[in-house]
Amino acid sequence: MPTGLIALAAFIATIIVWNVAFKRNMGEAMLFGLLITAAFAGLDAPEALLNGMLGALDEEVLYAAMAFVFMAYVIDRTGLIQKLLGILNSLVGRIRGGPVVVDTFGSAVMGALSGSNSGNTAATGAFTGPWMIRTGWSPERSATVLAGNGGLGAALPPSSSMVIMIGFAGPMVTTGQIYLALLCAGAYQVAWRLLLVAHFVRRDGIQRSPDEDLRPLRDALREGGAATLIVLGAIVPIGITVGPVAEFLTHRTPIGQALEDIEILTWIPVLITALALLVGRRELPRGARAWHDWLAGAMPRFTSIGALLFFAVAASEILGELGLAQDIDGILAGLQLNQYVMALLVGVLVAVVAGPLSSTATLTAVGHVALLSLVSVGVDPVLAVTAILVFASTEGASPPASGSIFVAAGITGAEPEKTFFPLIAYYMVPIMLIGCLIAWGALPVLR
Repeated sequence: MPTGLIALAAFIATIIVWNVAFKRNMGEAMLFGLLITAAFAGLDAPEALLNGMLGALDEEVLYAAMAFVFMAYVIDRTGLIQKLLGILNSLVGRIRGGPVVVDTFGSAVMGALSGSNSGNTAATGAFTGPWMIRTGWSPERSATVLAGNGGLGAALPPSSSMVIMIGFAGPMVTTGQIYLALLCAGAYQVAWRLLLVAHFVRRDGIQRSPDEDLRPLRDALREGGAATLIVLGAIVPIGITVGPVAEFLTHRTPIGQALEDIEILTWIPVLITALALLVGRRELPRGARAWHDWLAGAMPRFTSIGALLFFAVAASEILGELGLAQDIDGILAGLQLNQYVMALLVGVLVAVVAGPLSSTATLTAVGHVALLSLVSVGVDPVLAVTAILVFASTEGASPPASGSIFVAAGITGAEPEKTFFPLIAYYMVPIMLIGCLIAWGALPVLR
């Protein structure tokens, strides 16, 4: 019996029923979902629950999400975000939906550099998220776009997911073939996201920035130029861990081994917060009482995001122990279908597993059997690898346990649960369809 897969279905169903049907808050829904998931361990349920909670405390994304909540609070309260927005508005404020266009292309660039969905959401969303809010986008729509764009971390080459799949494919493909094919697939994803921008702009009635907010760039830089220093908090961690600078530091300096311990997802909010406190020090409170009140203002944000993400990650840990990946493996290995149905089934299963796990963990667990399943029904190996990587890139948009969702909600102040259905409709399903069309040969890719 596929216990892990049934437990996943029960987890999602519990959340939907408790939150939508009973109209209870998402914190309760996530808690009950966690308890129901642990119950599938039978007599070992208490131990599974404890291990899941302990495992969640070891997850980087939990602490990173909290750090982003505080970061967003600090750059807002110090007034730095207003200065940054003044500069950004001077550049692209005349474009309707300008912040989302910037986030889409920024996510594509950052995704190609970092290969991390949550890290991608963090690096670009730290600046574009507040900008969206200030230009008329709702918090929930902003968080949806940030999390949806975060998937470009695994959608564009190079990425650890790509390396895993090339290893599984062996002599069937070359690195160059997959690089070009995935680049094309990523371009399709970027194009879809730009179409979504146009749709959201029309649907939500988003207007260009008012003329009074559009100041000459020279004036905006003169008044808020110092605020741009906080951007270094995102650039430095990426620059010293990815690319030629990282290569030089790793192999030719004594600090090379230490660079391996740098986690981009955690260090970006830490450094941005530190720089914000330094640059905006004149706006900081004076005295113990003032500091108490200032910090207390951030507490409600921590409790909502922190509890939801903790329960989601703990449930993911339990699902892994219940054999979710092995269940998917068993289903794919025992089926005899045509290439159209097989590609659709592989897409659904990979996307479902990528939500509670991650694109890398998912492909490590089921990537090999997914590849063999597609190739066995006649799908070209290059197209099969590319399609599977596209399916796995839905990780950022796969509720309810995707770290990108909670990072985005922490930045924008949105309620995470209000992004779940939009993410499925606007990102998860269309991206799965792109992967299927590539596997079927309907969308051409270079190779």
